[in-house]
Amino acid sequence: MLIKGSTIRMRKRALFVSVFVVLFFFTVLFVRLIYLQIISGSNLFKMANLQQLSSTKLVPKRGVIYDRNMVPLAQSASVWNVVLEPNYIKDDKKKELICQGLHEILDIPIEKMDQLSKKKSCYVNVKKKIDKDLKDKIIDFKSKNSITNGIRLIEDYKRYYPGGHLASVVLGFTGSDGQGLSGIESKYDKYLRGETGKLVSAKNAMGTDMPYDYEHMISPLDGKNVILTIDSTIQKIIEDRLERAVIDEDVRNRAACIAMDPKTGEILALAVKEDFDPNNPFELCREQDIKILDETPEEEKAKKKNELIAQQWKNKVVSDNYYPGSVFKQIVASMAFELGLIEDNYSFNCTGGFKIGDTTIRCHKRSGHGPLDFKNAFCKSCNPAFISIGQKIGPKNFFKFYEAFGFHEKTGIDLPGETKDVFFSEKGNMHPVDLAVASIGQNFGITPIQMITACCAIANGGNLVTPHIVKEIKDNDGNVIKSFPTKIKRNVISEQTSRKMSSILAENVISGGSKNAYVPGFRVAGKTGTSEKKEGILVPGEKDYISSFCGFAPCDPDNMNPKICDPDNMNPKIIVLTYFDTPKSGKYYGSQIAAPMFASAMCEVLPYMGITPKYTEQEMKEYGIKVPNMVGKDVNDAKNELINIGLKPVVIGNGKTIVSQVPGANSNSTKDSSVFLYTE
Repeated sequence: MLIKGSTIRMRKRALFVSVFVVLFFFTVLFVRLIYLQIISGSNLFKMANLQQLSSTKLVPKRGVIYDRNMVPLAQSASVWNVVLEPNYIKDDKKKELICQGLHEILDIPIEKMDQLSKKKSCYVNVKKKIDKDLKDKIIDFKSKNSITNGIRLIEDYKRYYPGGHLASVVLGFTGSDGQGLSGIESKYDKYLRGETGKLVSAKNAMGTDMPYDYEHMISPLDGKNVILTIDSTIQKIIEDRLERAVIDEDVRNRAACIAMDPKTGEILALAVKEDFDPNNPFELCREQDIKILDETPEEEKAKKKNELIAQQWKNKVVSDNYYPGSVFKQIVASMAFELGLIEDNYSFNCTGGFKIGDTTIRCHKRSGHGPLDFKNAFCKSCNPAFISIGQKIGPKNFFKFYEAFGFHEKTGIDLPGETKDVFFSEKGNMHPVDLAVASIGQNFGITPIQMITACCAIANGGNLVTPHIVKEIKDNDGNVIKSFPTKIKRNVISEQTSRKMSSILAENVISGGSKNAYVPGFRVAGKTGTSEKKEGILVPGEKDYISSFCGFAPCDPDNMNPKICDPDNMNPKIIVLTYFDTPKSGKYYGSQIAAPMFASAMCEVLPYMGITPKYTEQEMKEYGIKVPNMVGKDVNDAKNELINIGLKPVVIGNGKTIVSQVPGANSNSTKDSSVFLYTE
């Protein structure tokens, strides 16, 4: 009985253990199923897709960058990436044929092709961004040899810039993957780049075709188009004149020029010379830089080249601080007029210097100008007179207006790399000597874009506008995605002060220190500047200078008498700042370098803008040339006719017949001025 009872208990215990094991097993299995299906389901689904699906990236077409007249400045052309699909090539002879064919067409070593063909993959990059000629050769090769798989051509895009160097520091450039790296390409990359698509196809564990067909395409979305405020014709005129001046004046640290609409803040042209070709942005363009690189030790060449290229890309207009020099005197004069500290009858006696404590600051005319009223003090750019005015303004008021004119903040221009100013004191507690040198535009740093933006307020009636270089962004159907209207930050000076200063600036071009900026037939206002740099960039201890001029036009387009300027008729359409860093030709004054370059450019720009010249009788005798009617004429005949009478034809378009012209027929023009002939 005892043995029988023990056996029954053992059986029950064994049954219990068996049930427990089974329940435990099913519990673990159930928990595992919950984990796999619910907790890890989405991740496992993704992993399965990665194993079973082959995904090929489809690149979108990058948006076009246009000028204000819809002339393309940056666009994308179709190119193709060559892809080898080793897992689809079953036959060794076929594999050998493909390798030999691609070796001959693409000039890739046969050894490399052999290595690529042995990879266990259905997607191997062979060569990126081939042009249409090579693509057609590959298609012809596939057709002749009945190759249906193993080679794939995937459409891609290559960025190019039809104008070459034109507006390169504005446009910037893109990287090998199509991303914007500089300029507008970088600033507006999120609009230009579009959205990548993909081609998804099924594969098995070997990476080859599944027993059923599966292919799904998610089409890429092309990028949006960016329309600039730049006018490519004005840009080209300014770049040509700037580049010529850089060569003639042996400018060692590049030069810059900005043209704006003073009322709207729209940038009409922005140039830096010497610049770069955005089609080949990693190549040095300056002979000076190439020579430096050649003389650099081999082990340091890579680093030096990167430094020189970075300098080449730099946009001096927004990223360089400089001493503005006497161009800044119009700001100081505006402060004084606005505060009621000076009147037209203000008088000053210049003895050749102004003493503050133990420091004497000299006038450029060492013997002194003698007694001066304010207008003469301005037109002669008398340093002691402006130091005297600065002392009247005082440090707190000076700094208050300095801030109001926008010098103590970034302008907000829509370009990357903008820097701030470097001033004496943020609280306006300047030492009397600091105030003195600031009154003549020395020993503090601002950017060229800050300077011209402040001058816009003088030209436009007193408003500080935000400079901008993008007009609007559109999709490929022409719908406006985003627009960039004029932004007025604040009123800086009264309209009365603006008119008074404009009148004085116009007089300065007629009979003052800016006479070399005078443009026959047009009323121009402006001020030159010459500033001494703290340290020579080439030889330590040697004096280096910055030569500049800022002017606007027309100042008084309806007045035939250039010696009378009616402020009520001032309606400026363009303001220009020219800036030359370290000229070494022997000339360095703004009146010698910057003002003539301005005049040379405006002789062409103003007629192009449709501003009619009004010549005096004397100017008509010296410069007056009647522009003949070119409309309907053959391009070559029109060019020869204009050249024969002393005018310079500029053909725009690819047609053979002239359809319109600027200036129009029977307009008066000056010798060597441009006539724009449109063939489209």
